[in-house]
Amino acid sequence: MAPQPGGGSARPAATLATIAELAGVHVSTVSRALSPDEAVRRGVAAATAAQIQALAAELGYQPNPAGTALRTGRSHVLGVLVPRLTDIVLSTIYEGIDAAASTAGYHTVVANTGDDLDLQRRRADALLARRVDGLILGDARTDSTLAADLAARGIPLVLVSRRLPRRVSVTTDDVLGGRLAGEHLVALGHRHVGVAAGEPYASTGIERTAGFLAAYREAGTVVDDRYVVASRFDVAGGRAAAERLLALHPRPTAIFAVNDFAAIGVMGAVRDAGLRVGEDVAVVGYNDVPLAAELPVPLTSVHASMFDMGRHAATTLLGILDGKPGRSRRLPPQLAVRASTVLSARPADR
Repeated sequence: MAPQPGGGSARPAATLATIAELAGVHVSTVSRALSPDEAVRRGVAAATAAQIQALAAELGYQPNPAGTALRTGRSHVLGVLVPRLTDIVLSTIYEGIDAAASTAGYHTVVANTGDDLDLQRRRADALLARRVDGLILGDARTDSTLAADLAARGIPLVLVSRRLPRRVSVTTDDVLGGRLAGEHLVALGHRHVGVAAGEPYASTGIERTAGFLAAYREAGTVVDDRYVVASRFDVAGGRAAAERLLALHPRPTAIFAVNDFAAIGVMGAVRDAGLRVGEDVAVVGYNDVPLAAELPVPLTSVHASMFDMGRHAATTLLGILDGKPGRSRRLPPQLAVRASTVLSARPADR
């Protein structure tokens, strides 16, 4: 080795070959010992693997992603598409995806699509150009063929949060969640109710609304179509929907919003109409984000396990990559009852 200016020996370049020479093993053994795939690592004796990993750490070895992809056919990167990562629901789902991927030795790359049809396709193509091993879609739309087109190309794919027919997905049981909200308001005596129903292309809004209306139908009340208003999944969308609902006659005594931030917008509209949330108008949200319990009038909300949803989506995709059959999963929701509804209990509509 060439001497260093200070008189010492130069550290050898951190390559698989260098580590193999120092450990006295074949390069393929080093490659297996440093693989991100646990099943591959198990093929190396524990003592040998520990020695190789210690040498790699000492030499500052960093794997070459391109080289790894060429050797294994995998990049060990998962692509994730979401409407917007600023949404706490989506960011929590992504945290679950990233945690499960990291545990399995994978990295994730996330892209925002704004729920825009053209941008979804461009972002999906950009992720595939980076040689991701598979995609997790958090922005599936009923009016888009993107998921079907990707599947037709053989792209490993899992949907999260939203569902589509014939596609593997991990979601909350949104029909059941909507039903829980409806049964709760029925039990409190509300007969004139409204729904801020979300975007018409998202299974979340469609299924939550369907479950809610079914609960009312089974209780003997058919909710008039005028009381089901499409809305964006944000505060402004909830406010706009509530303003329309509160202008109807008779005025609804309770409003179910299919998203917590839409529910916060509903609460603002109720307040600005000179009415009291939880007394004059009951409000129910969905997802049970941490903010829900801390509002001035704590929000009754259907609790969804967002982190677990992301975690299961990632493990499902990783299983597909390992040749296992992908199966859809619906996580059970629970109703978190708070002041935004319980103060409104009534023997009959006013």
